[in-house]
Amino acid sequence: MIISDPSIYLLILISGAFTAAFVQGASGFGSGLVLNAFWLHIMEPAIAIPLNIITCLLISGWPLFKLRKTLDFSKLRPFVISGLIGIPLGMLLLKTTDPRLFKISIGIFLVFYAILIFKNNNLSVNVNNNKLIDRFIGLISGFMGGFAALGGIFPTIWVSLQKLPKNTQRGTYEPFIFITSIMAVISFAVAGLFTLQIFYDLLLTIPALIIGSFLGMKIYHVIDGEVFQKTILGLIFIAGIVLLI
Repeated sequence: MIISDPSIYLLILISGAFTAAFVQGASGFGSGLVLNAFWLHIMEPAIAIPLNIITCLLISGWPLFKLRKTLDFSKLRPFVISGLIGIPLGMLLLKTTDPRLFKISIGIFLVFYAILIFKNNNLSVNVNNNKLIDRFIGLISGFMGGFAALGGIFPTIWVSLQKLPKNTQRGTYEPFIFITSIMAVISFAVAGLFTLQIFYDLLLTIPALIIGSFLGMKIYHVIDGEVFQKTILGLIFIAGIVLLI
């Protein structure tokens, strides 16, 4: 059920923005999931997803700029190239399909994945820089970004499984989210999916986005690699639960 009371609408709108910006600042991941968890209670998907995408663009761009000398971007390229192809495909499906079944399927996968890794923390993969797999992950992730603003999930899982340093992990999935969000914004604009209400709501969230992002980045600098891994895994688990609600 969509909540329409103006006061509750504003509270959920701003609370979601602050929480998403804080999570993104602290981990480089999860803003789209958090925004969906809040905003799909007050907006239809065709409105929430475009607003989600443009918000993710803003709150991933600022941390990237601030951390640009810290992060390692060496593994980014193959993800981005195929991810840009997937974005318009997902957007087209959003216009014609109810994303509920898709979200439930992804939610089940994420919950089982998080439980598996929690029980076997030493599980890892060694792919010897197989760019074909990276491109496939990028394509699926781009599709998910255009369809449900969930483009950061699989790159995050993939680099986490490889036990890469936290600056390499974040230097892969966060710029992927940022770049594919640019493509998504362009695609949504061309398709005429942005409305004045979306931009009005975006303006209302700006202070919360700035404060949340600032506080989140402060935390990123003080957490070590192991805590970072557990934080990401916890976010993935919570994301799965949220998608099932």
